[in-house]
Amino acid sequence: MGGKHSSLDPMQIKVPNLEDLLQRDSYLRPYEREFRRRYAVYLDYIDKINEGDGSIEKFSKSYEKYGIHILPDNSVSCFEWAPGAKALYLSGEFNQWNTSSHPFTKLEYGKWELTLPPKPDGAPVLEHLAEVKIVVETTYGEKLFRLSPWATYVVQPPEWEGYTFKQKIWNPPQEQKYTFKHPKVPKPKSLRIYECHVGIGTSEPKVGSYLEFIDNVLPRITDLGYNAIQLMAVMEHAYYACFGYQVTSFFAVSSRYGNPEELKQLIDAAHAKGLYVLLDVVHSHASKNVLDGLNQFDGTNSCFFHDGGRGDHPLWDSRLFNYSEYEVLRFLLSNLRWYMDEYNFDGFRFDGVTSMLYHSRGVGEGFSGNYDEYFGMNVDTEAVVYLMLANDFLHKLYPDVVTIAEDVSGMPSSCRPVSEGGVGFDYRLGMAIPDKWIKLLKEQSDEEWNMGNIVHTLTNRRWLEKTVAYAESHDQALVGDKTIAFWLMDKEMYWHMSNVHHSSGSPALIIDRGMALHKMIRLITHALGGEAYLNFMGNEFGHPEWLDFPREGNNNSYHYARRQWNLVDDPLLKYKFLNNFDRAMNHLEEKYGWLHSDYSYVSLKHESDKVVAFERAELLFVFNFHPTESYTDYKIGVDKAGTYKCVLDSDDSDFGGHNRVDKSVQHSTHPERWANRSNWLQLYLPSRSVQVYSVVN
Repeated sequence: MGGKHSSLDPMQIKVPNLEDLLQRDSYLRPYEREFRRRYAVYLDYIDKINEGDGSIEKFSKSYEKYGIHILPDNSVSCFEWAPGAKALYLSGEFNQWNTSSHPFTKLEYGKWELTLPPKPDGAPVLEHLAEVKIVVETTYGEKLFRLSPWATYVVQPPEWEGYTFKQKIWNPPQEQKYTFKHPKVPKPKSLRIYECHVGIGTSEPKVGSYLEFIDNVLPRITDLGYNAIQLMAVMEHAYYACFGYQVTSFFAVSSRYGNPEELKQLIDAAHAKGLYVLLDVVHSHASKNVLDGLNQFDGTNSCFFHDGGRGDHPLWDSRLFNYSEYEVLRFLLSNLRWYMDEYNFDGFRFDGVTSMLYHSRGVGEGFSGNYDEYFGMNVDTEAVVYLMLANDFLHKLYPDVVTIAEDVSGMPSSCRPVSEGGVGFDYRLGMAIPDKWIKLLKEQSDEEWNMGNIVHTLTNRRWLEKTVAYAESHDQALVGDKTIAFWLMDKEMYWHMSNVHHSSGSPALIIDRGMALHKMIRLITHALGGEAYLNFMGNEFGHPEWLDFPREGNNNSYHYARRQWNLVDDPLLKYKFLNNFDRAMNHLEEKYGWLHSDYSYVSLKHESDKVVAFERAELLFVFNFHPTESYTDYKIGVDKAGTYKCVLDSDDSDFGGHNRVDKSVQHSTHPERWANRSNWLQLYLPSRSVQVYSVVN
């Protein structure tokens, strides 16, 4: 998509605040030309949209025209883009599945239009829940059944009818439409995200529903102190076991959990509880399904996607969008607007951003941190500019929107505004952090853990580019991997989590160690790893088993596709202790706000003592990772003078600990420099525990 800006010398392109970016990181200065070139392409896209549709605001509301709509006068409007088709027809129950009686009219630029007048009695020809299909006639004369890319409701048929999803008209009577009662939630200063999947949100071996989630899971989330939820697998996907990442219908919310009005009810209920609602949006790729997906919609291999090798993901067996195509931009930007306006989502977590940013799709890339990796020929400019467009228009239209990039590469400026030449995200996921924890748990005993290396992983992020820290997410919970709790305690969790019958010997020690480290890993990640925190549902209480969706390999069992809330609810089991600690940790952050405070200052990383100490948000965090050594009168440097008291102790009996710290004892500072701090105090540090201290006066 060439244009007047990209035809100029990039150094002539004015990027409003680029100098701010370059002054903050002088190592980016050699790539100034590339920043200006990207911005020139972005300006060309904006020009093209303004010329074609008037503005990006109008462009991003194309869902009002495209697809199938029942108009106020009960006529039916159908509008599609199928550039490779010879002819288009509408077929369905309304015309006894006739494949030629209702042809579309061909317009310019591969667009097709059909209007159906109301019935003689004034009712629409297409009733609520009527099934329809688009019939695409190819240049070879073959007729193919397709679902509209803009379909807003698709359902899985009974097994005896096959597995292909069917498009149904969603136009319920006015009294059945859900009306939002609560406003969207303002952007939290500190994001504490509960990553969740509605389908597995039940203890029963079945697919959970939107309405069950309201009653059974939302109260748990707010009780734990999270202020945001990230809903996964909402965009319709024909294969349940793909975890929602092989999207087939982008505008349809998954009908396996309920209908669109029920999802609206869930989001409204979350807003009533003060929860900010993020959608896990998949614009990085699409399912290869033809009969109920976007693939080959117009009978050709291109349409929404690149043809040839560039259009196929080498590992995901999926199709890759052609972000330079005007109608693809219309489709994807409108998709974001649809979820914001129709469903009242507050923001997005963009899946697979690394795959979008690079022609290699990130496959086999080490991403050493060399800046050439981010500004060379491997970068997919069209995808970068699509993300710039998406982020910029979202932030202009919705001031409280939050966008999060799932990017392992760490591209500089991805979390800076487009006006600086950045990609425009608010946060990136700190994907190196869970990788580090899994690597340590797999390869070393905690006696061998290197304190400096852990701290480096947790603090190694770009200045003024915010990170979502997490110890583990859904990826670590999937079958074939293990959760942190399972790495720590494994099979012993099945037999030795009773809080009543105290076993002794090796199993008891394994459980004691596992619970202690589970709490420490979470708090050091929460307090040191970023400017937001994320947890996957169930992991907060050490969910003991992996996640495995029903599939042929497990006889289509739902046994592992659920969350065993009964474990944390049982007062006789130790899971409640981990849950209690998670709650206390989040509520402490709510009170002191370390996630939105200035960066922490790490004053101590003692390798042989296994002690880490740091200050953040006027709190002092002291971790003793040593498996056996407890320290009396341990000297810790602090900047702020005063009397300190313990406000959180992982060794507290409420958290399954041994109550070795007397929290009534207060600790006064001494006005002498220690560990490069202005004052010091002395503390008791029990082995495998963490204490958080606050100044009393």
